[in-house]
Amino acid sequence: MSSQDRNMKQVIDQKLIKTGEKDRLKELLKQRLVDCGWRDELRTYCREVIKAKGLEKVGVDDLIAEITPVGREKVPESVKAELLQKIRKFLVDADN
Repeated sequence: MSSQDRNMKQVIDQKLIKTGEKDRLKELLKQRLVDCGWRDELRTYCREVIKAKGLEKVGVDDLIAEITPVGREKVPESVKAELLQKIRKFLVDADN
């Protein structure tokens, strides 16, 4: 990622935080993930990992490292598209 891209990301992030839109988007994301069953699916996957490795051998950091890529992969495209559309609309509206 170039420094210009990083700067743009920072500016967008600051606008989202300043207006409270970031919190609204987080809540929307949480709700969509619950609605589509993603949360339950990931919870089941966590239990499987813990069962396979043994409770004593799995730390929180290990579990996070194990489930993060799976969790990202399993987010439905429709949820990603909806959030991206909301962010784009926010940016257009913010420029007007």
